[in-house]
Amino acid sequence: MLNIVIFGAPGSGKGTQSERIVEKYGINHISTGDVLRAEIKNGTELGKTAKGYIDQGQLIPDELMIDILASVFDSFKDSKGVIFDGFPRTIAQAEALKKMLAERGQDVSIMLDLEVPEEELMVRLIKRGKDSGRADDNEETIKKRLHVYHSQTAPLIDWYKNEKKYQHINGLGTMEGIFAEICEAVDKL
Repeated sequence: MLNIVIFGAPGSGKGTQSERIVEKYGINHISTGDVLRAEIKNGTELGKTAKGYIDQGQLIPDELMIDILASVFDSFKDSKGVIFDGFPRTIAQAEALKKMLAERGQDVSIMLDLEVPEEELMVRLIKRGKDSGRADDNEETIKKRLHVYHSQTAPLIDWYKNEKKYQHINGLGTMEGIFAEICEAVDKL
């Protein structure tokens, strides 16, 4: 199976590129953001708990996320693979994901790191907030999210380099150019 972790700061284009990867390679997509937004919209207990963390600009506790992901992952029968979008965000989560996949005879195939300069991320996220009405895309929350990303998430780059799964992707340029670079990396697997 082709199990991809797509990685990058908020606004780096993970969702957009994930859709293209799913379409080209016929794999399933697990977006923790989409899963959590659905839980919040449906008013589930998990959704209420998650909303409390999100509203504070904080990450969801690891145990909670792994349980959700395992359940979604297991729901994909006869899957060619999965793209994990928005998870893992910490080394502890990466270790938990590795363990969860190993329990199913699976592993992460590649980690794609979409790198975009912070000034560009701010521009993209503020625009996205205006276009989509996403409440978490305002300047104050964006700054908090980027701080959390840099302090807690960026160390994953070295972790995946040690795992020999890391692939840098230039997140600037056209969507087509970025996707071509992703396909080049994935096709080598």
